[in-house]
Amino acid sequence: MPVLETRRLSDDVVALDVAQATAAGAALHDRYIAAEPFPSIVLDEFFAPDVLRPLLAEWPSTGAGRSYNRAQERLKFEWQPKDIHTPRLRAFLAELNAEPMLRFLEALTGIPKLIADPYYVGGGLHETKAGGHLSVHADFNVHKGMNVIRRLNLLIYLNEDWDEAWGGHLELWTRDMKERRHRIAPVLGRAVIFNTDLDSFHGVPEPLACPPDRSRKSLALYYYTAPEEGIRNVPVRTTVFRPRPGTADQPDREVARRHFIHDWVPPALLRRFARH
Repeated sequence: MPVLETRRLSDDVVALDVAQATAAGAALHDRYIAAEPFPSIVLDEFFAPDVLRPLLAEWPSTGAGRSYNRAQERLKFEWQPKDIHTPRLRAFLAELNAEPMLRFLEALTGIPKLIADPYYVGGGLHETKAGGHLSVHADFNVHKGMNVIRRLNLLIYLNEDWDEAWGGHLELWTRDMKERRHRIAPVLGRAVIFNTDLDSFHGVPEPLACPPDRSRKSLALYYYTAPEEGIRNVPVRTTVFRPRPGTADQPDREVARRHFIHDWVPPALLRRFARH
């Protein structure tokens, strides 16, 4: 049985059940919070394969979207719902932002009052081509459009018959970047969920070795909370890249410098200097 059960509303639309999703999350809560190197979980058959396979038939091959090609992030492509014009993908992404998924995640993680991102900033459809990679990093922490704090990542993989030798594994590293704790293959139906703290380091750092006609595909959803005191005193930063020990990984040093300032300089002092 899949972790999350669905019912089909039409040929293009499936729906989750709030009660089933909440119970499924609660049953996995202890496993989630006990995980190392930070709260996280890997779930096979998160959705049934027959729910996910039709999404691949609508996967965009060209057209609108974003692409990344720099030292830390190569041959990676991203589409939000506004870039997608097919019903199954748009409906499925919407369901991943709906109440049943929020209730599942709240019960799983113990984080109350989760907020979905209707703008899918940085999320949506992700694809990495042969030779591409994403260096180990910790994610941006504030959604500036909504003034909310990023709390969780949900990644769902859509790669059928994926050969282990092709790589594409998600790596989870200790908070001090001294040890890789998990190496997770991106196989069809597998989901990875984890807390996005300032030191939740993860990435896909090894270049993909898949054939040119294959790629690494996933759905990426991010969830937030609104701090009661607002974000006025929250240091805001973008993505932080870190090199792995003993490798030639290249962190973005200018970005790292700005992150250090934001992490350690009191927000009131930052605002004072910003006015001058």
